[in-house]
Amino acid sequence: MYNVLVVEDEEIIRKGIILSIPWEEFNCHVIGEAENGEEGKILIESLKPDIVITDIDMPVKDGLTMLAETKFISDYAAIILTGYSEFEYAREAIRLGISSYVLKPLNMKEMKEALEQAILESQNIYRLRQINQKTPELEDIHLIDDVKTSSDALVNSILTYITQNYKKKISLSDLAEEFHYSERYISQKFQRALNTTVIEYLNRYRMQKALELLKDGTMPLSEIGWECGIGEYKYFNFVFKKYIGCSIKTYLNTTKS
Repeated sequence: MYNVLVVEDEEIIRKGIILSIPWEEFNCHVIGEAENGEEGKILIESLKPDIVITDIDMPVKDGLTMLAETKFISDYAAIILTGYSEFEYAREAIRLGISSYVLKPLNMKEMKEALEQAILESQNIYRLRQINQKTPELEDIHLIDDVKTSSDALVNSILTYITQNYKKKISLSDLAEEFHYSERYISQKFQRALNTTVIEYLNRYRMQKALELLKDGTMPLSEIGWECGIGEYKYFNFVFKKYIGCSIKTYLNTTKS
């Protein structure tokens, strides 16, 4: 059962989400609700939800600030709700580990699709951790072995694009511009073909490259995250722990002993 927290200042939207989605069908349960980012932060820290659905523009504390202050501490999948005027903020929110975003006015079909992506991300990360825990040596961990080439030409093109451009900033909007399909179409195609989201696969690919650099040992830790397209060390360490199950320093101490 996946625990869900809904953070939205407009009560009619917040209650609409809580009452309109058949949570049981998704193996989910709403454990709390908040009307601003400050209340949301407190509930994230106390309830430890698996999935957080949040608006961006809220009083007291906005949704992006709430995510920035909690995402490195509490590991959850996040869905943001955004209006067209905040669309660029939604794209930038990918850096904070957002699973997906849904445009207002909300479409329940898109809301359910976003929830499915968040659940898929949680499931895949859990499976990776289970596999990693059973791996005798941390040096033998592989994050993308289970991802094969697809019979779908578009998906294969995306995989090639990631291989060639993973060091750069890549978002669904970049892929939509590159391949001339909508973000939603690309997301659905990729998910059906590989049973994972584009962003999750991209993160795993980058982390696999980071593992190779860590094994090589010639590049400073402060530079590896940037070299792999992940970013500064704090975020690199967060993503590393999310996928590997331990901090970078713990990994290095264990593999060098």
